[in-house]
Amino acid sequence: MTTFDDLLEEVGSFGRCQRRIFALLCLLSLPFSGVYVGIVFQGFTPDHWCRDSVVVQRREACSWSLADSRRLTVPLVNSSGVLQPSSCEQYEVDWNSTGLTCDTQELNLSGAPVSSCKDAWEYDYEGRKSFVTEFDLVCSDGWLVDMYQCTLNVGFLVGSFAFGYFADRFGRKISFLMSNIMNAISGIVLAVIPNYIAILVFRAIFGFAVKGGWMTCYVLLTEIVGVEYRRTVGILFQMIFSVGVLILPLLAYYITDWRWLQVVIAAPYFLFLSYYWLIPESPRWLISQNNSSKALEITEAMAKENKRKLTKNFETLTEDVGDSSSASLLDLIRTPNMRKHTFILMFNWFTSAVVYQGLIMRVGIARGNVYIDFLISGLVEFPAAFLILFTIERIGRRLPFAFANIIAGASCIISAFIPDSMFWFKTVVACIGRLGITMAFEMVVFVNTELYPTFVRNLGVSVCSTLCDIGGMVSPFLLYRLAAIWLELPLIIFGVVAFIAGGLVLLLPETRGVPLPETIDDVEFPNRKKENPLETQQMSKLLKSDVTSNKETTSV
Repeated sequence: MTTFDDLLEEVGSFGRCQRRIFALLCLLSLPFSGVYVGIVFQGFTPDHWCRDSVVVQRREACSWSLADSRRLTVPLVNSSGVLQPSSCEQYEVDWNSTGLTCDTQELNLSGAPVSSCKDAWEYDYEGRKSFVTEFDLVCSDGWLVDMYQCTLNVGFLVGSFAFGYFADRFGRKISFLMSNIMNAISGIVLAVIPNYIAILVFRAIFGFAVKGGWMTCYVLLTEIVGVEYRRTVGILFQMIFSVGVLILPLLAYYITDWRWLQVVIAAPYFLFLSYYWLIPESPRWLISQNNSSKALEITEAMAKENKRKLTKNFETLTEDVGDSSSASLLDLIRTPNMRKHTFILMFNWFTSAVVYQGLIMRVGIARGNVYIDFLISGLVEFPAAFLILFTIERIGRRLPFAFANIIAGASCIISAFIPDSMFWFKTVVACIGRLGITMAFEMVVFVNTELYPTFVRNLGVSVCSTLCDIGGMVSPFLLYRLAAIWLELPLIIFGVVAFIAGGLVLLLPETRGVPLPETIDDVEFPNRKKENPLETQQMSKLLKSDVTSNKETTSV
């Protein structure tokens, strides 16, 4: 019986055909970055204060500055030990009886009563528009901004399971097509719909399809390359996401309306519809569906594009897969080592999502230049992939994975206590934290696959990675609500969580140079030498020959 891996050796593990498909699928990570972290710009909350229509009219008539009218509208409040104009309260003044003229701009209202904003808000965001400024999602309605990211992650969570089933049931290619149709439609509807609640609904639909399509591509890509290229291709595929992170602030700087930015993010999915004719179905999936003839036809086309010829007669193809039907959730927690691996990996998926998304979204509230800060922090993601590729085969998985989390945690905590006056030092430390959590996020993916036995591997990765999406739901609330108490408080929480995650990773076994486990016994008793059938057969022959020779000697 011939497996697809045998056939792939004839076709070429990473030939011209696979490189073409890899290049096309990598483009999918570019708009995905805009979907994932676009809230920094689309949901940017600028400096804001209560609007008093009488004061605004007088400002326009008397040519006052914004500072003058703001001083007459809102009181000063204590924010982290500093007196600043309030964003959510205003002076309660009857200007009709008090009288407001061009000469009263110096009027002292410090003793006047205050109340919450009654009319609307003004924003220091001239010429630009985010959905926060369009729908006045500030103060008591600020939590609705968190929902924009939360609903996306709800979509991610459901989409991961749904498209995992669709891709296994109907194929990678048709699932990818379904994803792109939904992405294109929901992405554009999201840009034009006028009601914010409806926006949240379509945001969840958008997340559902985007994450499902991205995962389907990831699986397809790893299924058509040789074993020796899978990990490298997977890491580089994730690295292209970082390229999208660099492009995003440039787009956001020149596209001043969040709705048009959403159009630009969604538009590539119309282009990806053409991939239905440019990318083949996964031969591995076809083999698993007992469609070896179609798989062989696609593989022959790949060999032709790679300028290779199939020298062997591959008539019967099989796929080396475990018995996934026997896997159950209880297998992940029934035995001590499996239980330990599951809980540690779930916590690390959760931590990676919370800290990674939190650090990115924090750029939008850090009071610096959001475009430059975002660009700088995005640049530090690139070394992550190369550091992983350099260290995992020399040092191993466990130590780089653990220290990436610990460095991220230490950077977050240190950065929280660096004063704003030391801006560049604070920025450098924060970037080191971003690098660390990016490494941890990229490593948890393949470490997860190496710790579970074959028959439960897919289930284990699916269950553990759901904590990534749950972490994504929690992250915006953790960031924005805690930052309202103290701007640096989220960093301390992120740091503590990352520290714990790094410490827990040290409890995992090293998997460098270790064969993938095939059974739960391989996980529970890793030091027990597995019986090699070939060695057993050879030993049996040797014993038989020894016995025969002894008999012959005795008879002589």
